[in-house]
Amino acid sequence: MSILTQSAAFIGRSCARLLAQDCLLCGADSRSSLLCSACADDLPRLPADCCPRCALPTPAGEVCGRCLRQAPHYDAALAAFRYAFPVDRLIQTFKYDQRLALADYFGRRLAVLAAACTADVIVPLPLHPLRLRERGFNQALELARPVSRSRAIALDAHSCQRIRHTPAQAALPWRERTRNVRGAFHCTTDFTHRRILLIDDVMTTGASLDEMARTLKLHGASQVTVLVVARALPP
Repeated sequence: MSILTQSAAFIGRSCARLLAQDCLLCGADSRSSLLCSACADDLPRLPADCCPRCALPTPAGEVCGRCLRQAPHYDAALAAFRYAFPVDRLIQTFKYDQRLALADYFGRRLAVLAAACTADVIVPLPLHPLRLRERGFNQALELARPVSRSRAIALDAHSCQRIRHTPAQAALPWRERTRNVRGAFHCTTDFTHRRILLIDDVMTTGASLDEMARTLKLHGASQVTVLVVARALPP
């Protein structure tokens, strides 16, 4: 082994030691990742067979009855995980404790899903300015950045705004969430013939994402695919 090769190997080992950290979930050495491989492998996933429209489980991967009765404005939905422990805690830590390193961790998982999508532009679900000031950042935008970089898809964080400051969806019964977000979004760009990748952290009823997809379709979008970190299952 040459001196140059030995030096490169030494530098690599030194960097690995400097970047080493403890797993957020179990405290084991996770090297340069936020989670160790064992904990990452154990994160809750959705079943293989899900409705291609809304990502809820169906017996054979067919479109679910709800989407057949009333199709959402988005064309497809993909989720990296099921919204259950410990993914729910990790997302809450990201959003409310400002653990922004989780944005890159989850964003890279979304980028893997995005490889199966055809899109011209990425749109993060916007926050109302009051909520943005409270939180300090838009979690959807932070998730969208690594997807944009990895998949080389343009990121548009300015064309869409949330113009109604509504109660948090999580505080409302499922049936009231659609009414809560009606007319909540505004778009200033013509998206005619554009295929949109709409990104957010969690999809529960999908009401906010559906209303945003409706707004995008009204402004010409030909296709809207929803991409989320986690999909919540009905109670």
